[in-house]
Amino acid sequence: MPVLTEYPQTKQQPHPVKVWTDDIDEQTAEQLRRTASLPFIFHHVAGMPDVHLGKGATIGSVIATVKAIIPAAVGVDIGCGINAVRLSLDASQLPDNLRKIRYAIEDVIPLGPGQEHSVAKIRGDSPLAKRLNKIYQANPGLKKMVKPDRWVYQAGTLGGGNHFFELCLDESDNLWVMLHSGSRGIGNAIGRYFISQAKQDMERHHIHLPDKDLAYFQEGSKNYHGYIEGVEWAQEYARMNRELMMKAALEVLVDYLPSFEITQEAINCHHNYIEREMHFGQEVWLTRKGAIRAMKGDLGVIPGSMGASSFIVRGLGNPESFFSCSHGAGRRLSRTQAKKQYTVKDLIAQTSGVECRKDRGVLDELPKAYKDINKVMQNQNDLVEVVHTLRQIVNIKG
Repeated sequence: MPVLTEYPQTKQQPHPVKVWTDDIDEQTAEQLRRTASLPFIFHHVAGMPDVHLGKGATIGSVIATVKAIIPAAVGVDIGCGINAVRLSLDASQLPDNLRKIRYAIEDVIPLGPGQEHSVAKIRGDSPLAKRLNKIYQANPGLKKMVKPDRWVYQAGTLGGGNHFFELCLDESDNLWVMLHSGSRGIGNAIGRYFISQAKQDMERHHIHLPDKDLAYFQEGSKNYHGYIEGVEWAQEYARMNRELMMKAALEVLVDYLPSFEITQEAINCHHNYIEREMHFGQEVWLTRKGAIRAMKGDLGVIPGSMGASSFIVRGLGNPESFFSCSHGAGRRLSRTQAKKQYTVKDLIAQTSGVECRKDRGVLDELPKAYKDINKVMQNQNDLVEVVHTLRQIVNIKG
């Protein structure tokens, strides 16, 4: 059964908070309440069952705003999301040794923070480039924060942290290919630039906030429109980035697997983004920070971590969650805590049967660093229904 924790409105917090779990610490709850105290919040703030502390805004939160946008609510991994496809192959058609496949994919997709291709995967004079140049012209400070054309060479690269590439099998042993990534260095720069601009706006207008990272742009201001242009550009770039990686990976798999076709594309959708949507009769800016859209019939992916299950889901269209659901399990331990509490031996045990790195460099990503994904799914069975349950057989981390 779903678990719903509610924090009613108060004089200091004029909007309620609704959270689809009781597994929430006081720091995270207080962060959600601070967001709900802002005057331009619409209706309520929603927390998904993977909710945990973030910088400024809570990871796993869904925030509806009217005539204002909070850049830190989207964060710096703008457009981060999942792309997953099902292939016309099953487990019986896979080689016994999957390591060669893992290594081959690692050879064509640059992995880790800062990594890029040696040859550009997109044209530097593309329509995307022309739009970015206009954004640079309006925001010269942003242009100074990035290396020229680096975004061109980072297109089709994974990044680090919790970004991953995986081969998975569903309950019928059908093969799925899944990856998780975002807008790389250029998206990070756009996020950091506009978060800084929002803080300067607050100082300029003498606006005091419960948390300086909740700085916002008001509708009609120069930075408001500039941020919309920048964040929408980064979201498009993130989507293209995933498409390029998926294409490259499938081209590699042709050399290692029997002939196959794509039988279902589950999703190519962001979980750190803003969008204009209608909720409770009002057009709002909806920010999903670590949440995916789950309108009735929407297909989505909720991944586990390395050795944990992942899920293909279909949205149930629950208006109370702003038609949203979790984007994963949600961290239980910080990266530092995970490395202190667990060993490489623990990592090996928790990723048994998965072809992946088993070294200290990915220790902070082992399953026990995250909440129990099965409990997360139980807590949101009024938001989504499970279509397929996946288990990883190959995992690639940056």
